[in-house]
This record gives sequence, C-alpha cells and structure tokens, in this order.
Amino acid sequence: MTILDTHVWFFWVNDSLEDLSPKALEGIESAETLGVSIISCWEIAMLVAKGRLKLNIDVQSWIDQALRYPGVKLVQLDPEIVVLSTRLPGQFHGDPADRMIAATCLKNNSPLISKDGKIHTWGYLKTIW
Repeated sequence: MTILDTHVWFFWVNDSLEDLSPKALEGIESAETLGVSIISCWEIAMLVAKGRLKLNIDVQSWIDQALRYPGVKLVQLDPEIVVLSTRLPGQFHGDPADRMIAATCLKNNSPLISKDGKIHTWGYLKTIW
C-alpha cells in the first residue's frame, strides 16, 4: 500500500495532474492500493469549512466519491497510530494531521506520496515526489 498525503489525494481526484510531479503520478499509477488516512478526510473538511478550499459539490459528497476511486482504501486511525504520532523519531513538525499520516505510514511500512518538503527531509519515511 502507498499512502497519499491529503494534497496529493485532492489533486489526483480533481484531475489537477499538473500539480503532481511525474514521480508522484507514477507512484499512484503503479500502486496496487492507495491508502487515504481518515485524517485526510478531516483535513479536507476543515479546509472547506475555513474557506481555504472550494469544491463544486458538498464536502461530504466529495469525500464519499473520492473514497470510491479504484484502488483507494480508507485507513482508519487506531490507538497505536495515535500514540506513535506523539513519539515520532527525530525532529518532526507539529502539524497534527501530518503527524497522523506519518505514523500511519510507519505502522503500515508504507511509502508516502507527498510534496511536503519537511516530511522529505525528516528522513524516517520513504517518500515519493
């Protein structure tokens, strides 16, 4: 399974492929399963609620449709991921959603497709961009 960072999931679903790198697109196309953390659903909903993201349909409908894409698997949070997110090795930044996504990747031994430079330089995950 390859995990999609929230922005990657959004760009992919909205056919904003110009916002994805060639390696990111290749990673999406070659993955058997694309994991989307439940925290990404929350993050999309929060961005819409704060007016920082505009959708042409209701956010619940967008999420429901985006989770039905072929190969997409919703990855739930569990106590191990939640605790691990507070114990990430090295110097990881404080964004709670990113911490949950990173912990999800570590628990599942999954690479992350992400543009986030802070995660790339962190060095504890295989990242694709």
